[in-house]
Amino acid sequence: MRKFKFFTSFEKEEKWLGEMAKQAYKFTKKSFWYEFEPATTTDTTIKMDYRTFKKQEDFEDYCALFEDSGWEHITGTKRSGYQYFRKTNEKGNEDIFSDTVSKAGRYKRLSDMWMSLVSLLTPIFIVLVFTNSIDEEALLNPKLLYYTPGLWEKTGAEFWKAFLFETPFAFFRGFFWVLILMMIFLYLIFSIKANVQYQKTQRD
Repeated sequence: MRKFKFFTSFEKEEKWLGEMAKQAYKFTKKSFWYEFEPATTTDTTIKMDYRTFKKQEDFEDYCALFEDSGWEHITGTKRSGYQYFRKTNEKGNEDIFSDTVSKAGRYKRLSDMWMSLVSLLTPIFIVLVFTNSIDEEALLNPKLLYYTPGLWEKTGAEFWKAFLFETPFAFFRGFFWVLILMMIFLYLIFSIKANVQYQKTQRD
């Protein structure tokens, strides 16, 4: 079974995964969505970390450290950042973090990741602005983005075939900058939210 969800809070995501476990769904993988399979047990504790690694051996050492403490690595790669762990030892600690500083640190790393994406996309948007690649007239008259000769004189199936074929290209030509701008704002919001959570976790 697959489910699509998006979280900006590790605690809320952990809680949701725990609720899925209580419904006898075993969390197995995370990519663009969450993957589950039927489980025989409903008593499962799942915790998360956010960390990336340059070397595979460092990542493997990281996973082994948690396994020695009674936590099985469920999913996540050295580059994915998001790491998921399942408690396997009843006598182990209730959390994968031993102190507040470590627990808060995952939010700091997440905030830095979102901000790095903002820093990457902002210069691209600036270049589009200063090279006059943004066509303001297209916002008022999207027909300008369609280059098929005689498109608007066609009728019936001939029109719809040509229109639907070119629409993705027209959208890309005229509104790619809108997508970049939206991504910049979204990533900035995510970074701020993660930083707020970082500050809050430090105080708790």
